[in-house]
Amino acid sequence: MTFDKEKLAKIREEEKRWEETTVEKFLQKAPERKEKFMTDDGFEIKRLYTPADLGEDWDYLEKLGFPGEYPFTRGVYATMYRGRFWTMRQYAGYATAEESNKRYKYLLEQGQTGLSVAFDLPTQLGYDSDHPMAEGEVGKVGVAIDSLWDMRILFDGIPLDKVSTSMTINSTAANLLAMYILVAEEQGVPQEKLRGTVQNDILKEYIARGTYIFPPQPSMRLTTDIIMYCAENIPKWNSISISGYHIREAGANAVQEVAFTLADGIEYVKAVIERGMDVDKFAGRLSFFFNAHNNFLEEIAKFRAARRLWAYIMKEWFNAKNPRSMMLRFHTQTAGSTLTAQQPENNIIRVAIQALAAVLGGTQSLHTNSYDEALSLPTEKSVRIALRTQQIIAYESGVVDTVDPLGGAYYIEWLTDHIYEEALKYIEKIQKMGGMMRAIERGYIQKEIADAAYKYQKEIEEGKRIIVGVNKFQTDEPLEVEILKVDPSIREKQIERLKKLRSERDSKKVEEALDKLRNAAETDDENLMPYIIEAHRHLATLGEVTDVLREVWGEYRAPLIF
Repeated sequence: MTFDKEKLAKIREEEKRWEETTVEKFLQKAPERKEKFMTDDGFEIKRLYTPADLGEDWDYLEKLGFPGEYPFTRGVYATMYRGRFWTMRQYAGYATAEESNKRYKYLLEQGQTGLSVAFDLPTQLGYDSDHPMAEGEVGKVGVAIDSLWDMRILFDGIPLDKVSTSMTINSTAANLLAMYILVAEEQGVPQEKLRGTVQNDILKEYIARGTYIFPPQPSMRLTTDIIMYCAENIPKWNSISISGYHIREAGANAVQEVAFTLADGIEYVKAVIERGMDVDKFAGRLSFFFNAHNNFLEEIAKFRAARRLWAYIMKEWFNAKNPRSMMLRFHTQTAGSTLTAQQPENNIIRVAIQALAAVLGGTQSLHTNSYDEALSLPTEKSVRIALRTQQIIAYESGVVDTVDPLGGAYYIEWLTDHIYEEALKYIEKIQKMGGMMRAIERGYIQKEIADAAYKYQKEIEEGKRIIVGVNKFQTDEPLEVEILKVDPSIREKQIERLKKLRSERDSKKVEEALDKLRNAAETDDENLMPYIIEAHRHLATLGEVTDVLREVWGEYRAPLIF
């Protein structure tokens, strides 16, 4: 199904007439705000879009199709939110496991439908709370998890066969997944009933975030170990959340977010296939994580383009046969980098618009940022407002009553095609370099993001990009926002718990388990997940398990990028 050539020619003719008469006459009285309107990646946005902008060869069935079918542009499920809403998550975790457990129970009582765990920096970097490197950071940006004891407390009274849990953890993902499996086991919940996601996306740490520990190759081994273990043992678990969110937070534009995220995905798929697993055995449980930024229509188009592009890559490049292997299922978080400390209440509006874009773009799961997060960890009140934002979109807005309600809008379809095509160019260039790992080692990805971030910030500073309350519409009103403060004595509490654990556990069994892990890590082909699970079963700490791998693999130091 394509557009009739004669009708398109007539539309172009009429558009030209309209520009030369109606538009020109109006411009003489009221000029436009800018000489040119541009996408973030540098392409001019036309004043008006018509079927002629999609072209004579634009084919509805090829580009759009139907929801739940290839190429999945209009959604991965046939009925989308007419069946059930996206999973409503609030990324939460701070201080001790006890404090975070209280917050999770509060959120579940308020109608949240999935848990999303934030871990503190020592946990992310493989340090126990009593390590000198952990000083000043324990419990600050997430919950401190040193051992299985902490994990038990974190999920105390929360039935793991009834909730879906997302864990934002990468370098130490195997440790946290192992502890989660063991807590579920203690609750009598078998692995095959567990639902959730572990982020496990190490490549984006080298690109954008920096919480890596080991060199890239052994890190990739751990990542693929988790993917393969989950494929065999936890069939409902998303073994990785390939994350564009942090790439965007680092300064990438929408096209780069799609391109670099999917290029990471390609690298993971290749790595697992090279280890002998069929693509359709594991690809259906790969998930993605995107940012919902400020440009409402561009973000909607970005999600649609990413879905279509991943379906194409999996079908044509990897010869996937199962439609689930071609589905790009994704979690979205509203853009933390857009939150402002100035006039923080404005963030409520920003988050609502970004969340609406995620829903109109077809997300499967959503976290809405709290308005006070530019200042501190969120309070209960701000978290409730953020959750209510999702609930109002779901229950009051009406945008969920039909599938892909903006599909077919000429500008949306042009923008979807544009992001698809430009992202594919990036991906093809990266493949010619030898893949994402090689592109990262060369510093190509990092430089592209840095250049985009510089351009964005320069526009703000020059007043070409308006941030309400920051470079325009400022006020001198005093800041009156309740701030959540983390108790500085938390580290002492964690250290006491670690002392108690080490005095009560069977040290011989711990050493034996760690020795077996060390021996397995020295080989190239053994899956390390069973060894890590066994070590934590005997109450080895996160730091002890990580230190064994540090001994074998060493630590990574990033090269300077010029």
